[in-house]
Order: sequence, then C-alpha cells, then structure tokens
Amino acid sequence: MVLLMTVFFAGHAMGGQCPSLVGEIDEQLETAQINSEAMARIKKLRDQGESLHSQGKHDESVKVLKQALDDLQAMSLSEGES
Repeated sequence: MVLLMTVFFAGHAMGGQCPSLVGEIDEQLETAQINSEAMARIKKLRDQGESLHSQGKHDESVKVLKQALDDLQAMSLSEGES
C-alpha cells in the first residue's frame, strides 16, 4: 500500500512540475538572445513537453521540458559570447 501511495504521489508531483517548466521556458524565451533556428527548436521541445503533459505522460514531459531549458540556457550563453 505504501508503495502504491508513493508511486501515485510521485506521479502527481511530476504532473504539477510541467506547467511551471513551460512557464519558465516561455519567460526565458521572451528575452533570449538566440537565432531563429534555435528559437524554433526550443519552441518545438516546449510544445512537445506540453503535449506530453496533456496526455498524462508527466515523466516524459518533464524530461523534454528540462532538455528545452538546458538547451535554451546553453544557447543563450553561447550566443551572448559571440
């Protein structure tokens, strides 16, 4: 029973993380200094993550959204150094 409750609450917690990650991506995209190709790639990952969240695939959604954030931050740093 404890295992079932742990799995249930862990999944529920991951589901709540998705919208905040989407919001964080949107916020960073507003001021990001990246080229249009990079912008399109990040938006595609963001939309994919949001879609996975809507389908109830929260673990996958978090993974994709975190990848989008990591890529966005890395691209922003490399574009800023140019």
